[in-house]
Amino acid sequence: MVIDPRLSIIDIRLKGIKRVIAVTGGKGGIGKSLTASLLALTLSRLGYKVGLLDLDFSAPSTHVILGIGIGIEDAYPEEEKGIIPPEVHGIAFMSIIYFTGNEPAPLRGTDISNAMLELLAITQWGSLDFLIIDMPPGISDVAMDVIRWLRGAEFIVMTTTSKVALETVTKVIKMLEELKMPIIGVIENMKLKLKLKNSSPVQEAMKEFNVTLLGEIAFDTNLEDIISDGDLNKLVASDFGASINRIVLKSLL
Repeated sequence: MVIDPRLSIIDIRLKGIKRVIAVTGGKGGIGKSLTASLLALTLSRLGYKVGLLDLDFSAPSTHVILGIGIGIEDAYPEEEKGIIPPEVHGIAFMSIIYFTGNEPAPLRGTDISNAMLELLAITQWGSLDFLIIDMPPGISDVAMDVIRWLRGAEFIVMTTTSKVALETVTKVIKMLEELKMPIIGVIENMKLKLKLKNSSPVQEAMKEFNVTLLGEIAFDTNLEDIISDGDLNKLVASDFGASINRIVLKSLL
């Protein structure tokens, strides 16, 4: 059996990072990328050295949320015995978009896993307090590969009250538990007001796994306009941003 030498290099690349926090979820469109972006931005503004790695190759969007450009005039990774991520908004940022631009990544199957392995192996993060990772969604082979490579990572799991999302996220939690990966907890996003109910389907489901519900984030109707404006101060001050700040202070610090 041939062992890929890049696997041991990943451990070296992550050696100077105190905590690796991976944000995952059962499906796309549940706020995983937004949560990862706000976690990185919030921690950076609290004075911590933070990196953000977008591994959602199918739909990378953290650069859009944080207003990180990929034009000629924008910051780009530097080559120095690997790749040094550019610092944008106080965050060391790395994404596949630096290599594909605005075009879809022309990768399928094992090619995606190989590209992710390469990105993890060549990126030099240096010393960080936190590395936030926007994970590939679901329980695909690609997602499982990344989880195995990120030894020492802790996981935040995103869900909504949607029965479909909750059904899928329970599979993600089972997979993480089987792989003995630490789960910080679950965030319930896009929560609508429930009349006369003291608990939600998410709370009930988490009791089965003995996993902490880190917080409930209400559906924010202003969020899309705020992201479109590109004002990060407004994003941090939004209802969503305030909720992430509370979760950070309560669960990560």
